[in-house]
Amino acid sequence: MHHLLKLILKILAKRAILRYKPIVIGITGSVGKTTTKEAVFAVLSRKFWVRKNEKNYNNEFGVPMAVLGIDPAKLQNNRFGKASRLDLARLAARRVNYKLQTFCHALWLVYGWPEQKYPKALVLELAADRPGDIEYFVDIVRPQVGIVTAVGEVPVHIEFYASPQEVANEKYELIRSLPPDGLAVLNYDDQTVLDMKEKSKAKVITFGFSNLANLWISDISYFAVEDNKNIGGLSFKINYASSFIPVRISGIIGQHQLYGVLAAVAVGINFGMNLVDISAALERIEVPRGRMNLLAGIKNSAIINDTYNASPLSTHAALDTLRDFAKAREALGIKGRRIAVLGDMRELGKYEIEAHRSIGKIAAERCDVLITVGAAAKFIADSAAKQMSKENIMSFNTSDEAKSKVQEIIQEGDIVLVKGSRSMKMEKIVEEIKKIG
Repeated sequence: MHHLLKLILKILAKRAILRYKPIVIGITGSVGKTTTKEAVFAVLSRKFWVRKNEKNYNNEFGVPMAVLGIDPAKLQNNRFGKASRLDLARLAARRVNYKLQTFCHALWLVYGWPEQKYPKALVLELAADRPGDIEYFVDIVRPQVGIVTAVGEVPVHIEFYASPQEVANEKYELIRSLPPDGLAVLNYDDQTVLDMKEKSKAKVITFGFSNLANLWISDISYFAVEDNKNIGGLSFKINYASSFIPVRISGIIGQHQLYGVLAAVAVGINFGMNLVDISAALERIEVPRGRMNLLAGIKNSAIINDTYNASPLSTHAALDTLRDFAKAREALGIKGRRIAVLGDMRELGKYEIEAHRSIGKIAAERCDVLITVGAAAKFIADSAAKQMSKENIMSFNTSDEAKSKVQEIIQEGDIVLVKGSRSMKMEKIVEEIKKIG
C-alpha cells in the first residue's frame, strides 16, 4: 500500500506540473532549508500566488502532496487517547471521507475540465535523506530555480552516504537538473556549494557574507524593543551590484539564518522585484517553530529554542548565536549566564564521535554551563571538560531526566540554548522552563 500510494502521488504530481506549468523553486541543503523556504515564500508572495510545502513535509509523500494541494497533516493517523467506540468510528469515518475527497480533488485537478485555478509558483523544500532522493524529486517537479543552502564538513544524514562528497553530489542533482534558462542560487561561503557553480548550465547567483558574492550582507547588528529591555531581532544591509537597502527582521536572532534571507532576495531579483519591495516582504517572514525561536523563560531568562533538529554545522551556528546574543543583552544591561543544553546529533554514522567532540571544544568557548542529553552527547561533555570547569558540566540520558535539573539551575537573566536531533525530544526541556502566561 505504501509503495502504491507513492506511485499514485508521483504520477498525479507529474501530470499537474505538466498541465499547469508553474514556476518551481527547489530548495535543498544540509541546514537552513525550511527557513529559506519561508523567506522565498514571503518574497514571492508579494508578486505571485505561491504555494509551499507546509512544515517539514519534504519527502517523497510531502512534495507531491504540495504540488497537488493536499494537506498531509489531515491524512495522518491521529492518536485519540481515551474515546468511546462511537467517537472512534466517527473520527475514522471523517478521515476516510477526507481521503476520498482529497483523491477526487487530485484527479479533477489533473484530468478534469476546465482547468482549475493553480498557483503561479511552487516553493518546495526537498529532503535528501538517502541517495537518489533529489533525482526522484526533480523528475516530478522540474524546477526552474534551485537553491543549495549549505553542506558542511559533516552533513546531516551522512550515515546513509559513503562520504561527505556523496552528500554534496546528491545536492548537486538539483543544480544539474536546471534548464539553461534557469537559475542556480548558491552559498558563496560554503566551498562545497560554491564548487557547483562551475558545473551549472543555468545562470548562477551567489550569496553570502563575503563581498565577493553577487549578493551579500553587511552591517549586522541586533536591535532592541520594549524601551531597550529586550532584543527584537537583527538589522543589516543587503548589497547587490551598486545598490543596498537596510532591513530589519523581528524574530530572527541567528546570523546564519540570514543565508536563507539572501537566497530569497536572489530569487526575488531574478523575477524582477526591486530591493524596496523585497525588503518589505522580508518583514513578513515566519520563523518555523523549533528553529531559533526566542522565548521568555522562567526567572526572566531567555530561551533559544532550536530543538527541531541538529547537525554539527547547525549546532556550531547555534552556539555562535548564544555567544552573540549574550553580548547584545549585556550591552542593554541584562546580565546572565550562557547555558547550552545539547542533545545527540543523530545520523552521523562513523563521524559521530569526532563530530560531538568538535562541538564540545566550541561549546567550552561559547557557554558558562553545559548540559548534555544522550549517549553521543557525552562526548561533547568530555571534550568540553578539557577547557571548562567540570562543576559546570552535567550529562543526562534523556530529556525527561534533564528537564527538571535545567529548571533548577536557571538563574535571573540566564540565556538558555536548547538544541538536539528530533528524536531526542529536546522540546520537553523548553516546555519545562518557558514562562507561562
